[in-house]
Amino acid sequence: MAQYILHKAESRGHDHLEWLDSRKTFSFGDYYNPKRMGFGALRVLNDDVLAAGKGFGAHPHDNMEIISIPLEGSLQHEDNVGNKEMVTAGQVQVMSTGSGLFHSEYNYSPSLPARFLQIWVYPEALNTDPQYTRMELPSALRKDQLYEFIRPGNDGSATTIRKDTWFSIGTFGKGPSIPYPIHQNGNGVYAFVINGSFEIDGRELHARDGLGVWEAEAITFRSLSDGAELLLMEVPMNI
Repeated sequence: MAQYILHKAESRGHDHLEWLDSRKTFSFGDYYNPKRMGFGALRVLNDDVLAAGKGFGAHPHDNMEIISIPLEGSLQHEDNVGNKEMVTAGQVQVMSTGSGLFHSEYNYSPSLPARFLQIWVYPEALNTDPQYTRMELPSALRKDQLYEFIRPGNDGSATTIRKDTWFSIGTFGKGPSIPYPIHQNGNGVYAFVINGSFEIDGRELHARDGLGVWEAEAITFRSLSDGAELLLMEVPMNI
């Protein structure tokens, strides 16, 4: 029988600094909740707003798969393995930090805030070579359908991380229910509503709500509002 856990937007941890406003679905930094240490291999889901021209100075990461999805504005990324990239809304940045790297991340705009999701996933293997990828999230391919942008394997149409995970995103108008089959036994799916409202397996979710589902073969969802945006993260539950 399918199991569910609902995280309402207002129940998340909240850090508010002069340069950063961060809402945290799972324990991270100064926010600690022993009942919220992640969802299977999904360890971090932060909903961040960087003030104009501000950001994270050079700092280390290791042995974590880190996905950044700008929702508004642009991020300037630079690391000590030679990558210097601009990542804008409509793109995604993926870092396999492996044996370790230093990177910085700043809001490129001198006048407007940058909003982005920061997601961490536990890797399959430790101390691998660091890797960096930036890719497009084409709006035409995610209108009224899910666009799968992370999956196992590497056929050039999506990226992969060092874990058997499937990430999909889509923007929907009001419509009928859409099935999402779970790809692999033992996986769960964490649904995060970016904008608008959805009904997922009979449960109503609104902007920035999250719903974890496991011990299920599939979920169904439907948009309750025009322009509603949904992110699905399918991850192994045993880590």
